[in-house]
Amino acid sequence: MQQVRRGAFQEAIGKSRGGPSTKIHAVVDALGNPFILALSEGPAHEMTSAPGLLLDVRNAYVAGDSAYDAAALRQMLEANGCTVVIPSNPTRATQHEIDRHLYRERYLVEDFFRKIKGYRRIATRYEKRARMFFAFVLLVAVLVWLL
Repeated sequence: MQQVRRGAFQEAIGKSRGGPSTKIHAVVDALGNPFILALSEGPAHEMTSAPGLLLDVRNAYVAGDSAYDAAALRQMLEANGCTVVIPSNPTRATQHEIDRHLYRERYLVEDFFRKIKGYRRIATRYEKRARMFFAFVLLVAVLVWLL
């Protein structure tokens, strides 16, 4: 979470057609438990946060959707000993082959988001300040670990 500028960006609130929004970025383990979380403004692309989140991930299978298909991210993960399971963007000139069986495990991230969106305070973002919202996200993440 960047806190350099003032205003909406500092509070991780972005403007979109649907109104103000915030993205929660998560890295989960093989059981679907979160171990890295971050916030960004809603319209920000996933690739702006991905390198920072995945920098310390080593010797793991990293599954993501085609939004994470970038040569720099693939090189960083492969240099860390990770197996990259990210399908190629359809517009890419060279398509990468992926293991479809491993790619199905990406549901663990989606399942984590399903669990935390069950808490109304997270789903609707009642808090104005990003640090308070992030505190509630962390609280719910602890509940996911415990339940």
